[in-house]
Amino acid sequence: MTTSEQSSGTTAVDDGIVPDTKDWTWVLERPCADCGLDAGAVVREDVAGMILANAEGWVRVLAGEPEELRRRPRPEVWSDLEYACHVRDVFRLFHVRLNLMLEEDDPLFPNWDQDETAVAERYGEQRPAVVAEELEGAAQVLAAAFAGVSGAQWGRTGNRSDGARFTVESFSRYLIHDPVHHLYDVTGERV
Repeated sequence: MTTSEQSSGTTAVDDGIVPDTKDWTWVLERPCADCGLDAGAVVREDVAGMILANAEGWVRVLAGEPEELRRRPRPEVWSDLEYACHVRDVFRLFHVRLNLMLEEDDPLFPNWDQDETAVAERYGEQRPAVVAEELEGAAQVLAAAFAGVSGAQWGRTGNRSDGARFTVESFSRYLIHDPVHHLYDVTGERV
């Protein structure tokens, strides 16, 4: 279902979504056949602008009819609104993780179960206009943080509990695939 994080479980959560347990770090090694993004070729200094451009796409999506935005195409596939909530939270989470990498030596990121978060936060019931505002704000904060990275900071490291290890540079490229891929999920438009 989602691409940003390995889920901690392999059973369906109570909203009908089967957690995605794939390790999506492969996007750093080859282009994504679905959305078309070649994350490994992204210029690190371009990520901040890509985040802002992606947020604009989400704001356009969220301007749609609320009931349509809440409708799932299939019971096991998130609605456009649920994807948007996820992207908003990815922007927030990656800002926290970026700060950890810049402020601590080789931090271990706290775990995040995105599927449990979707259920607990009732993504499908949130107000699209509020989500649009929050997503855009989170994108601006994260983009500014990436725009402020320079020099040796790009080589600082951080780790997920599943063993995935990132530099700030690889982290920026890994990050950008998630919102780009999910915008493709809802619009069908490849990059």
